[in-house]
Amino acid sequence: MSELGPAIDSYLAELGRQNASAHTLRNYRIDLREFLEYFSPPGAQPPSPAMIGVLQLREWLGSLYDRGLSVISIRRKLAAVRSLFKFMMRQGTVQTNTARLVRTPKAPKRVPIVPTAEQTNKLVDGVAAGRFERPHPERDLVLFELLYGCGLRISELSGLNLEDFDFGERWIRVRGKGRKERQVPYGSKAAAALEKYLVKRAAGPKERALLVNHRGARLSDRGARGIVSFYARMISGDASLHPHSLRHAYATHLLSDGADLRAIQELLGHARLATTQKYTQVSLTDLMAVYDRAHPKARKHRPAT
Repeated sequence: MSELGPAIDSYLAELGRQNASAHTLRNYRIDLREFLEYFSPPGAQPPSPAMIGVLQLREWLGSLYDRGLSVISIRRKLAAVRSLFKFMMRQGTVQTNTARLVRTPKAPKRVPIVPTAEQTNKLVDGVAAGRFERPHPERDLVLFELLYGCGLRISELSGLNLEDFDFGERWIRVRGKGRKERQVPYGSKAAAALEKYLVKRAAGPKERALLVNHRGARLSDRGARGIVSFYARMISGDASLHPHSLRHAYATHLLSDGADLRAIQELLGHARLATTQKYTQVSLTDLMAVYDRAHPKARKHRPAT
Protein backbone atom coordinates (compact mmCIF):
# COMPACT_ATOMS: atom_id res chain seq x y z
CA MET A 1 0.00 0.00 0.00
CA SER A 2 1.31 3.48 -0.90
CA GLU A 3 2.32 5.82 1.89
CA LEU A 4 0.93 8.87 0.08
CA GLY A 5 -2.66 8.68 1.38
CA PRO A 6 -1.69 8.07 5.04
CA ALA A 7 0.96 10.82 4.77
CA ILE A 8 -1.71 13.28 3.64
CA ASP A 9 -3.96 12.25 6.55
CA SER A 10 -1.09 12.68 9.01
CA TYR A 11 -0.18 16.06 7.59
CA LEU A 12 -3.75 17.37 7.81
CA ALA A 13 -3.97 16.14 11.39
CA GLU A 14 -0.71 17.96 12.15
CA LEU A 15 -2.14 21.17 10.68
CA GLY A 16 -5.14 20.79 12.96
CA ARG A 17 -2.89 20.40 16.00
CA GLN A 18 -1.05 23.56 14.95
CA ASN A 19 -4.37 25.46 15.08
CA ALA A 20 -4.40 26.22 11.38
CA SER A 21 -7.50 28.17 10.42
CA ALA A 22 -10.59 26.33 9.23
CA HIS A 23 -10.17 28.08 5.87
CA THR A 24 -6.60 26.77 5.45
CA LEU A 25 -7.55 23.26 6.53
CA ARG A 26 -10.46 23.14 4.11
CA ASN A 27 -8.38 24.32 1.14
CA TYR A 28 -5.42 22.05 1.90
CA ARG A 29 -7.72 19.05 2.36
CA ILE A 30 -9.34 19.66 -1.04
CA ASP A 31 -6.03 20.34 -2.80
CA LEU A 32 -4.23 17.32 -1.39
CA ARG A 33 -7.15 14.95 -2.00
CA GLU A 34 -7.15 16.05 -5.64
CA PHE A 35 -3.37 15.50 -5.73
CA LEU A 36 -3.87 11.96 -4.40
CA GLU A 37 -6.64 11.28 -6.94
CA TYR A 38 -4.41 12.40 -9.82
CA PHE A 39 -1.75 9.87 -8.81
CA SER A 40 -4.33 7.11 -8.21
CA PRO A 41 -5.34 5.73 -11.62
CA PRO A 42 -8.35 3.36 -11.66
CA GLY A 43 -7.47 -0.07 -10.34
CA ALA A 44 -3.98 0.92 -9.19
CA GLN A 45 -2.30 2.20 -6.06
CA PRO A 46 -0.62 5.63 -6.10
CA PRO A 47 3.19 5.55 -6.22
CA SER A 48 5.19 5.90 -3.06
CA PRO A 49 6.01 9.56 -2.31
CA ALA A 50 9.70 8.92 -3.01
CA MET A 51 8.80 7.89 -6.57
CA ILE A 52 7.10 11.20 -7.37
CA GLY A 53 9.78 13.21 -9.15
CA VAL A 54 10.01 16.58 -10.84
CA LEU A 55 8.73 15.22 -14.16
CA GLN A 56 5.62 13.73 -12.53
CA LEU A 57 4.95 16.98 -10.68
CA ARG A 58 5.29 18.99 -13.88
CA GLU A 59 2.78 16.68 -15.56
CA TRP A 60 0.43 17.20 -12.61
CA LEU A 61 0.81 20.99 -12.97
CA GLY A 62 0.07 20.63 -16.68
CA SER A 63 -3.17 18.83 -15.84
CA LEU A 64 -4.19 21.80 -13.68
CA TYR A 65 -3.65 24.15 -16.61
CA ASP A 66 -5.65 21.78 -18.83
CA ARG A 67 -8.56 22.09 -16.38
CA GLY A 68 -8.54 25.85 -16.92
CA LEU A 69 -7.58 26.73 -13.35
CA SER A 70 -6.27 30.22 -12.65
CA VAL A 71 -2.60 30.78 -11.89
CA ILE A 72 -3.56 31.83 -8.35
CA SER A 73 -5.32 28.49 -7.75
CA ILE A 74 -2.40 26.54 -9.20
CA ARG A 75 0.08 28.41 -7.00
CA ARG A 76 -2.03 27.58 -3.93
CA LYS A 77 -2.18 23.88 -4.85
CA LEU A 78 1.57 23.75 -5.42
CA ALA A 79 2.12 25.43 -2.04
CA ALA A 80 -0.01 22.73 -0.38
CA VAL A 81 2.02 19.97 -2.05
CA ARG A 82 5.31 21.63 -1.07
CA SER A 83 4.15 21.79 2.54
CA LEU A 84 3.16 18.12 2.38
CA PHE A 85 6.62 17.12 1.08
CA LYS A 86 8.28 19.25 3.76
CA PHE A 87 6.26 17.35 6.37
CA MET A 88 7.19 13.99 4.78
CA MET A 89 10.87 14.97 4.91
CA ARG A 90 10.57 15.55 8.66
CA GLN A 91 8.87 12.17 8.99
CA GLY A 92 11.60 10.44 6.95
CA THR A 93 9.17 9.37 4.21
CA VAL A 94 11.15 11.21 1.49
CA GLN A 95 14.71 12.45 1.34
CA THR A 96 14.09 15.55 -0.78
CA ASN A 97 11.31 18.09 -1.09
CA THR A 98 10.91 17.48 -4.82
CA ALA A 99 8.03 19.94 -5.02
CA ARG A 100 10.44 22.79 -4.28
CA LEU A 101 12.35 21.95 -7.46
CA VAL A 102 9.30 22.79 -9.57
CA ARG A 103 9.13 26.40 -10.71
CA THR A 104 6.23 28.39 -9.27
CA PRO A 105 3.91 29.74 -11.97
CA LYS A 106 4.25 33.52 -12.18
CA ALA A 107 1.12 35.29 -11.00
CA PRO A 108 -0.11 38.26 -13.02
CA LYS A 109 0.36 41.58 -11.27
CA ARG A 110 -3.09 42.93 -10.64
CA VAL A 111 -3.96 46.29 -9.20
CA PRO A 112 -6.85 45.75 -6.77
CA ILE A 113 -10.18 47.29 -7.75
CA VAL A 114 -10.94 49.59 -4.85
CA PRO A 115 -14.15 51.51 -4.16
CA THR A 116 -13.60 55.21 -3.55
CA ALA A 117 -13.98 56.75 -0.10
CA GLU A 118 -17.28 58.25 -1.21
CA GLN A 119 -18.58 54.88 -2.44
CA THR A 120 -17.46 53.08 0.69
CA ASN A 121 -18.95 55.64 3.05
CA LYS A 122 -22.20 55.57 1.11
CA LEU A 123 -22.33 51.80 1.59
CA VAL A 124 -21.56 51.85 5.33
CA ASP A 125 -23.92 54.80 5.92
CA GLY A 126 -26.60 52.90 4.02
CA VAL A 127 -26.18 49.95 6.38
CA ALA A 128 -26.40 52.30 9.37
CA ALA A 129 -29.60 53.87 8.05
CA GLY A 130 -31.46 50.60 8.67
CA ARG A 131 -33.75 50.95 5.65
CA PHE A 132 -34.00 47.21 5.12
CA GLU A 133 -35.99 44.76 7.20
CA ARG A 134 -33.07 42.71 8.41
CA PRO A 135 -33.19 40.40 11.45
CA HIS A 136 -29.95 41.72 12.98
CA PRO A 137 -29.22 45.24 11.68
CA GLU A 138 -26.96 46.11 14.63
CA ARG A 139 -24.77 43.08 13.94
CA ASP A 140 -24.62 43.92 10.24
CA LEU A 141 -23.40 47.43 10.97
CA VAL A 142 -20.65 46.13 13.30
CA LEU A 143 -19.56 43.79 10.52
CA PHE A 144 -19.14 46.67 8.05
CA GLU A 145 -17.54 49.03 10.58
CA LEU A 146 -14.87 46.44 11.41
CA LEU A 147 -14.25 45.35 7.83
CA TYR A 148 -13.75 48.90 6.59
CA GLY A 149 -12.70 50.57 9.83
CA CYS A 150 -10.06 47.95 10.71
CA GLY A 151 -9.21 46.31 7.38
CA LEU A 152 -9.85 42.80 8.69
CA ARG A 153 -9.92 39.69 6.57
CA ILE A 154 -13.32 38.00 6.66
CA SER A 155 -11.85 34.95 8.45
CA GLU A 156 -10.30 37.25 11.06
CA LEU A 157 -13.63 38.99 11.60
CA SER A 158 -15.66 35.81 12.00
CA GLY A 159 -13.00 34.44 14.36
CA LEU A 160 -13.23 37.35 16.82
CA ASN A 161 -14.31 36.58 20.39
CA LEU A 162 -15.57 39.00 23.02
CA GLU A 163 -12.34 38.66 25.02
CA ASP A 164 -10.36 39.89 22.00
CA PHE A 165 -11.66 43.43 22.61
CA ASP A 166 -10.27 46.11 24.88
CA PHE A 167 -13.40 48.26 24.87
CA GLY A 168 -11.81 50.94 27.03
CA GLU A 169 -8.74 51.54 24.87
CA ARG A 170 -10.47 50.53 21.59
CA TRP A 171 -8.05 47.81 20.56
CA ILE A 172 -8.75 44.39 19.04
CA ARG A 173 -6.53 41.33 19.23
CA VAL A 174 -6.70 39.85 15.74
CA ARG A 175 -5.53 36.36 14.78
CA GLY A 176 -4.33 36.47 11.18
CA LYS A 177 -2.73 34.02 8.78
CA GLY A 178 -0.68 31.37 10.50
CA ARG A 179 -2.40 32.31 13.77
CA LYS A 180 -0.14 35.35 14.05
CA GLU A 181 -1.64 37.90 16.40
CA ARG A 182 -1.65 41.66 15.98
CA GLN A 183 -3.29 44.61 17.71
CA VAL A 184 -5.63 46.77 15.63
CA PRO A 185 -7.33 49.98 16.82
CA TYR A 186 -10.91 50.89 16.01
CA GLY A 187 -12.63 54.24 15.88
CA SER A 188 -15.59 55.98 17.46
CA LYS A 189 -18.13 54.84 14.86
CA ALA A 190 -17.18 51.20 15.35
CA ALA A 191 -17.29 51.71 19.12
CA ALA A 192 -20.81 53.16 18.93
CA ALA A 193 -21.94 50.29 16.67
CA LEU A 194 -20.45 47.73 19.05
CA GLU A 195 -22.17 49.30 22.05
CA LYS A 196 -25.59 49.08 20.37
CA TYR A 197 -24.99 45.55 19.10
CA LEU A 198 -23.76 44.02 22.35
CA VAL A 199 -27.02 45.00 24.07
CA LYS A 200 -28.97 42.95 21.52
CA ARG A 201 -26.46 40.16 20.84
CA ALA A 202 -28.47 36.93 21.12
CA ALA A 203 -25.80 34.29 21.57
CA GLY A 204 -25.95 30.79 23.00
CA PRO A 205 -25.09 30.39 26.70
CA LYS A 206 -21.44 29.44 26.09
CA GLU A 207 -20.85 31.22 22.78
CA ARG A 208 -17.93 33.68 22.94
CA ALA A 209 -17.98 34.75 19.28
CA LEU A 210 -18.54 38.46 18.70
CA LEU A 211 -20.77 37.98 15.66
CA VAL A 212 -23.47 35.34 15.88
CA ASN A 213 -26.10 34.03 13.48
CA HIS A 214 -29.83 33.51 13.98
CA ARG A 215 -29.15 30.32 15.95
CA GLY A 216 -26.90 32.13 18.41
CA ALA A 217 -23.77 30.38 17.09
CA ARG A 218 -20.67 31.92 15.51
CA LEU A 219 -21.35 33.65 12.20
CA SER A 220 -19.46 31.77 9.48
CA ASP A 221 -17.28 33.26 6.76
CA ARG A 222 -19.95 32.32 4.25
CA GLY A 223 -22.67 33.99 6.29
CA ALA A 224 -20.63 37.17 6.58
CA ARG A 225 -19.97 37.20 2.82
CA GLY A 226 -23.69 36.85 2.20
CA ILE A 227 -24.40 39.90 4.38
CA VAL A 228 -21.84 42.01 2.49
CA SER A 229 -23.24 40.85 -0.85
CA PHE A 230 -26.81 41.71 0.17
CA TYR A 231 -26.03 45.29 1.18
CA ALA A 232 -23.67 45.86 -1.75
CA ARG A 233 -26.43 44.80 -4.13
CA MET A 234 -29.16 46.78 -2.40
CA ILE A 235 -27.19 50.00 -1.75
CA SER A 236 -24.52 50.13 -4.44
CA GLY A 237 -26.16 47.96 -7.06
CA ASP A 238 -22.92 45.99 -7.25
CA ALA A 239 -23.16 42.39 -6.07
CA SER A 240 -19.52 41.79 -7.06
CA LEU A 241 -18.26 43.86 -4.12
CA HIS A 242 -16.89 41.46 -1.51
CA PRO A 243 -15.42 41.70 2.01
CA HIS A 244 -11.86 41.97 0.71
CA SER A 245 -12.91 45.06 -1.28
CA LEU A 246 -13.39 46.80 2.06
CA ARG A 247 -9.93 45.69 3.22
CA HIS A 248 -8.49 47.10 -0.02
CA ALA A 249 -10.43 50.33 0.57
CA TYR A 250 -9.14 50.59 4.16
CA ALA A 251 -5.51 50.34 3.08
CA THR A 252 -5.82 52.55 0.00
CA HIS A 253 -7.70 55.32 1.78
CA LEU A 254 -5.19 55.31 4.65
CA LEU A 255 -2.34 55.62 2.17
CA SER A 256 -4.10 58.40 0.25
CA ASP A 257 -4.52 60.34 3.49
CA GLY A 258 -0.80 60.14 4.27
CA ALA A 259 -0.45 57.04 6.47
CA ASP A 260 3.00 55.44 6.54
CA LEU A 261 3.35 52.27 4.45
CA ARG A 262 5.04 50.39 7.31
CA ALA A 263 2.18 51.28 9.65
CA ILE A 264 -0.34 50.01 7.11
CA GLN A 265 1.67 46.79 6.82
CA GLU A 266 1.37 46.27 10.58
CA LEU A 267 -2.34 47.07 10.61
CA LEU A 268 -3.06 44.63 7.77
CA GLY A 269 -0.85 41.90 9.21
CA HIS A 270 1.23 41.50 6.06
CA ALA A 271 4.43 39.50 6.56
CA ARG A 272 6.13 41.25 3.64
CA LEU A 273 6.14 44.95 2.79
CA ALA A 274 5.94 44.04 -0.91
CA THR A 275 2.41 42.76 -0.32
CA THR A 276 1.38 46.15 1.09
CA GLN A 277 3.11 48.05 -1.70
CA LYS A 278 0.43 47.04 -4.21
CA TYR A 279 -1.71 49.78 -2.65
CA THR A 280 0.83 52.38 -3.77
CA GLN A 281 0.05 51.25 -7.33
CA VAL A 282 -3.64 51.91 -6.70
CA SER A 283 -2.84 55.39 -5.38
CA LEU A 284 -0.58 56.11 -8.36
CA THR A 285 -3.34 54.99 -10.72
CA ASP A 286 -5.77 57.37 -9.01
CA LEU A 287 -3.16 60.14 -9.12
CA MET A 288 -2.65 59.69 -12.86
CA ALA A 289 -6.41 59.84 -13.39
CA VAL A 290 -6.52 63.18 -11.56
CA TYR A 291 -3.56 64.40 -13.61
CA ASP A 292 -5.23 63.36 -16.88
CA ARG A 293 -8.40 65.22 -15.91
CA ALA A 294 -6.85 68.36 -14.50
CA HIS A 295 -3.39 69.17 -15.85
CA PRO A 296 -3.23 71.40 -18.97
CA LYS A 297 -0.45 69.30 -20.49
CA ALA A 298 -2.55 66.15 -20.16
CA ARG A 299 -5.77 67.52 -21.68
CA LYS A 300 -6.40 66.93 -25.34
CA HIS A 301 -6.17 69.97 -27.57
CA ARG A 302 -9.57 71.59 -27.88
CA PRO A 303 -10.40 73.22 -31.21
CA ALA A 304 -11.10 76.93 -31.08
CA THR A 305 -14.76 77.89 -31.00
